[in-house]
Amino acid sequence: MAKDYYSILGIDKKASKDDIKKAFRKLAHKYHPDKKGGDEAKFKEASEAYNVLSDDKKRAEYDSYGRVFSGAGGTGQGGTGFEGFDFSGFGGQGGFDINIDDLFGGFSDIFGGGRQQRRGRDITIDIELPFKEAVFGTTRKVLVTKDSTCLKCQGSGAEPGTKTKTCPTCNGKGQVVESQRSPFGVFQSVRTCATCNGRRVVPENPCTECHGRGVEKREEEISISIPAGIDNGQVIRMSGMGEAFSGGSSGDLYVKIHVGVHPRFRKEGFNLVTDLPVKITDALIGAEYTLETLEGSISVKVPPLRTADEILRVKGKGVPMEGGRRGDLLIRVKVEFPQKLSKEARKLLEKLKGEGI
Repeated sequence: MAKDYYSILGIDKKASKDDIKKAFRKLAHKYHPDKKGGDEAKFKEASEAYNVLSDDKKRAEYDSYGRVFSGAGGTGQGGTGFEGFDFSGFGGQGGFDINIDDLFGGFSDIFGGGRQQRRGRDITIDIELPFKEAVFGTTRKVLVTKDSTCLKCQGSGAEPGTKTKTCPTCNGKGQVVESQRSPFGVFQSVRTCATCNGRRVVPENPCTECHGRGVEKREEEISISIPAGIDNGQVIRMSGMGEAFSGGSSGDLYVKIHVGVHPRFRKEGFNLVTDLPVKITDALIGAEYTLETLEGSISVKVPPLRTADEILRVKGKGVPMEGGRRGDLLIRVKVEFPQKLSKEARKLLEKLKGEGI
């Protein structure tokens, strides 16, 4: 039974060459046998389909007769589908006419290679913040031990005043080509040269401080600006403040914030919320209370309440925002009921009861 190459690649019969190429690229990434979780049979099947459909003559024969007569890969020929389609350009043994970088777009990354610039490791630290500092923002200085640019050679790896020479490993190219043999031929991947770290040159006399690495392990003080209103669990990313990498870029520093719980205040968006206990008589006729806030004492006028759980709003006493604005302070009035009543208080309440209160 003839194979349906279009179904294998998951494309329409009117698919363009670009569509065919994209479909095969996707399947190759997924099923390549050298990749974890790959499937050799499906990779081979997808390759066979691509071999036929990417060739105008073979595709025309396949569309007309359901098989290919002008070479291999056709249905019913008992072939593998790899004839005329191997990685000979990469040291293989067949005839795959494929530019691996063009087709896979960096497929060598699957094997740990790639042409991206190498960078230092990211660092993650945790900072505990009191509630008040999280509300108004602060600056913290922390000591981090990490790989940093060598102070003596300024990252060059060479002893100051000495020269550099062409890297003998990559011959000044900054990259080396490595080959990996697979059941389908030999794949070549381009990697950053480990000797010069992509810089193309190495020092004639390595720095005595970092031994030519360009980086050294040391304790470094980092100033962290923490914005106002930061929430518990938020992460601040400081680009380039992670570990340095000679010949590449530095990693990033990630600062995870842990905000302490305040006994009286809580944060809701840009508003601060607190409770104000008031006597039942003050709730009925109104009163004035002194409230301790995060910024000092304020006087709060409690009007005669219409409900048992009203909220008073103090404008501009909440969390700072951009543009100099601030949220509000929300005061939840909590009416306190007496635990015991004196005889006199009971008599007075009986009179109020008679008044309908």
